[in-house]
Amino acid sequence: MREAMFIKKHAEKWKTYQHQETKNPDETAERFITLIDDLSYAKTFYPRSKVTRWINGIAAGIYQGIYQNRKEKYSRIFQFWKYELPMLFKKYHRIFLFTTLIFVLFVTIGYLSSAHNPSFVRGVLGDQYVNMTEDNIANGDPFGVYKDANPFTMFIRIAFNNIRVAFLTFIGGFTLGFFTLSLLWSNGIMLGSFQYLFFANGLGMKSIMVIWIHGTIEISSIIIAASAGFILANGLLFPGTYTRLESFKKGVKDAAKVLISLIPFFIMAAFLESYITHLMSQTFDKSANVGMPVWMSIVILAGSFFLIAWYFVIWPMRLSKRGGIIQSDGIIARLNNADA
Repeated sequence: MREAMFIKKHAEKWKTYQHQETKNPDETAERFITLIDDLSYAKTFYPRSKVTRWINGIAAGIYQGIYQNRKEKYSRIFQFWKYELPMLFKKYHRIFLFTTLIFVLFVTIGYLSSAHNPSFVRGVLGDQYVNMTEDNIANGDPFGVYKDANPFTMFIRIAFNNIRVAFLTFIGGFTLGFFTLSLLWSNGIMLGSFQYLFFANGLGMKSIMVIWIHGTIEISSIIIAASAGFILANGLLFPGTYTRLESFKKGVKDAAKVLISLIPFFIMAAFLESYITHLMSQTFDKSANVGMPVWMSIVILAGSFFLIAWYFVIWPMRLSKRGGIIQSDGIIARLNNADA
């Protein structure tokens, strides 16, 4: 439909919505949903038109009229974490799946390469680290590396390093995703070689009980951070109906939200590694008299996996099926049965 015909068809309705307020809540809701539909159409076919800004302004006015004098059930921050971010994750589930499969492939390559050629482990992890780990294993303290430093110092260092790696994978999106892919490769190969080192020494299940206490959240967060880099690259490479610049700006905005959402998860992973993994490592130290029950490790592993699966996969899918939250230029609309 041509823009002139689109305006002629709906102009009177928009003027009515703009100048004639209604006290009927059902009619207000209907007007708002109608405007969101018109706005979506206008943004798709006339993104730079004044009519798009006009419709957005009317919709924004209705939204503010509803909420400016109302005591909201949830704060804006809570709404952002409960609705806006999960719906954003749902939008990019295919990219998350792609990133996960690529990372699993790289981990598998690292593991199989190490199994085929044991010297590969030293090439990846370095002689010093491999020698230290082998000495620890020989001394009956296979996970001694996790209890050598002060827990608080470890927490600060690990949290900073995790956030730094996540930021780098995000920045990699500006290189069309090549640098992000390179970081995934190096981390995947390293993880595969690292796990082989323990499985080759008969410590596979014990390493899972110790390392993946923090690794479940940490590795999942690295994968999601890499997804943010690919979201950015996707906005640049595949603009769709938007101009390339508009698509790129949208990709940067969405990727930045994904990156910001990971900060508490990285802090949580750093805490687990510094304090809980630190304690669990002593369980398998033959010379230590303290430690943590294995069942607690299993509970933390299961809880961490459920947290990641629920927040990034299950909850976004449930929101989507219920109509979810649709955001457009700062406007958040509640549809169907979503209990905003």
